Amino acid sequence: MLVLLPATAAQAAAALLSQGKPVTASSQEHYGTPASAAVDGDANTRWSSAASDPQWIRVDLGAPTSVSQVVLRWEAAYAKAYRIELSTDGTDWSTAYSTATGAGGTETIPVSGTARYLRVYGTERATQYGYSLWEFQVYGTTGDDGPTLPGGGDLGPNVHIIDPSTPDIQGKLDAVFEEQESAQFGTGRHAFLFKPGTYDNINAQIGFYTQIAGLGLRPDDTTFNGDVTVDAGWSNGNATQNFWRSAENLAVRPVSGVDRWAVAQASSFRRMHVKGGLNLAPAGYGWASGGYIADSKVDGTVAPYSQQQWYTRDSTIGGWTNGVWNMTFSGVEGAPANSFPEPRYTTLDTTPVSREKPFLYLDGGELKVFAPAKRADARGTTWADRTPQGESLPLSKFYVVKPGATAATINAALAQGLNLLFTPGIYHVDRTIEVNRPDTIVLGLGLATIVPDNGVTAMKVADVDGVRLAGLLIDAGPVNSPSLLEIGPADAAADHSADPTTLQDVYFRIGGAGPGKATTGLIVNSDDTVVDHTWVWRADHGEGVGWETNRADYGVRVNGDDVLATGLFVEHFNKYDVVWHGERGRTIFFQNEKAYDAPNQDAIQNGTVKGYAAYKVDDSVTTHEAWGLGSYCNYDVDPGIRQDHGFEAPVKPGVRFHDVLVVSLGGNGQYEHVINDTGSPTSGSSTVPSTVVSYP
Repeated sequence: MLVLLPATAAQAAAALLSQGKPVTASSQEHYGTPASAAVDGDANTRWSSAASDPQWIRVDLGAPTSVSQVVLRWEAAYAKAYRIELSTDGTDWSTAYSTATGAGGTETIPVSGTARYLRVYGTERATQYGYSLWEFQVYGTTGDDGPTLPGGGDLGPNVHIIDPSTPDIQGKLDAVFEEQESAQFGTGRHAFLFKPGTYDNINAQIGFYTQIAGLGLRPDDTTFNGDVTVDAGWSNGNATQNFWRSAENLAVRPVSGVDRWAVAQASSFRRMHVKGGLNLAPAGYGWASGGYIADSKVDGTVAPYSQQQWYTRDSTIGGWTNGVWNMTFSGVEGAPANSFPEPRYTTLDTTPVSREKPFLYLDGGELKVFAPAKRADARGTTWADRTPQGESLPLSKFYVVKPGATAATINAALAQGLNLLFTPGIYHVDRTIEVNRPDTIVLGLGLATIVPDNGVTAMKVADVDGVRLAGLLIDAGPVNSPSLLEIGPADAAADHSADPTTLQDVYFRIGGAGPGKATTGLIVNSDDTVVDHTWVWRADHGEGVGWETNRADYGVRVNGDDVLATGLFVEHFNKYDVVWHGERGRTIFFQNEKAYDAPNQDAIQNGTVKGYAAYKVDDSVTTHEAWGLGSYCNYDVDPGIRQDHGFEAPVKPGVRFHDVLVVSLGGNGQYEHVINDTGSPTSGSSTVPSTVVSYP
């Protein structure tokens, strides 16, 4: 007989709770004194404020916690009068300590209460300078906060781990493809993970919500003598809706010498080695629209044929045959020379900042996650002629999230210090997932999908270094969410240039799979964030679709400074698809369609301006640069609608656009200009782009 005894409660222990936690402040004196320096454990770094009263600094402990002591290590510029305040929600505050005779130096202050947020609120400075803290330390009780969540474990039934001896590999692939080939808004989610080795006679056809990946550290560790295929038989040869799938970390030796990858948006081709050519069009050369290649090597020629636009980053190719509207390259060895508008190639020698997507791999017999290192001015792959640089983390450092997991459990795992590995599935969350720890990895397999219920924001990331979000679809719920994902709070100000937060293959959908609403898809407040391949989509077809039915005014709002977007696909929003407020923003490749379903001209009127721009840089911005941008209109409800322009920006020397186009699809609506009042109008039904090579 097995007797189960209750666990003994952990002994309460005083602990330093604040170190490395998210922190914000009312101001900072200059670039080198951010709020984060007061909780970094380094006695030689400090936060300092502007020289005015009042000022405050606030730390977020991540969850309500019993606190017992605050230690303030002041620099010479200290507070004469200040309060220590507690809050559980960041809005309502209670005073735990108050003084008008602060002495400076090191002050150790007993406090008592339960709080998630603590702040030092200075009301009178002791010097002419601002408030300055070497360290702001909060101590409290850790103990029996519920069961400890385990890291690691199996990956569930929808992760198919294959090795060369697995029986009937082709049958397993075919069975999932039959289920997923046309399941555009279905609930199936699958990941095929192939162990290192050689696989003969494989044709892996990849349908919706399916990921195929190798488990080697390099693509060549896992080789297919065969193909990884996306075609468009399910839609009569039109590939413009081949969304939501990926191929990663494999070497492919195609049977015919050429692999076919005919995809549209939200379909990534990463860390692949094609030992032959690559065809990006469906059989019969029907239309395809959109696509993304990164960190890949194609020994032969890439042939886009009918692909309307494409972005390739940090790769090596043997050649490229043609361009339709908008072919953009950065850091690609073998890319065609810059030649926009004819041929339509936009080519940058390097990518300013890049860091590849984390991925699973086998180290011996142990599954680990490899987190590649950041590169500056990158060119070529991370693996073909070099040892991959980065960090390996055992699966034990990840909470393996499976369908049925609640937001409370997910947040508990994050608060415990675990990263997240979402297995294939659909996850309804009734509260926001809070990512507060620096360098947290949140990695999804098989297009893992998060649906916010009750109008919450699905996920928020604190203003901390190095968070990596990858491989996720965030799908709006029927109750309007103010946003689906927020990177940093509204007052984010920390410098993350050495270790930025990155989003890779993180997609957003409002409507299509059912009713969905969100005011804004993605909000980026943190400085230095890198958005690497996203599709932010207000659905134009599927279920729950209509001008007000799946209302979503803004696709992406960028408030942070020094934000870089590489591969930005944003479509069909009721107002601005992208609006950029931060300084020194950069975009390499932008693809857009305006909302098809606008009922009439009045519905999109923006004051005296006809239509909301697809991409707007706010009038306050002084420095911004973008390359390879396209906006298309297809106003099929009212073809008489006119847009003043596809792009809008302040006329300033530091705001520059390169290789920009607008297109009227079949004459359903027209553009008066390309950017501001520059560029010829579109006209007629011939679907010919109007272009601007350089602006201003």
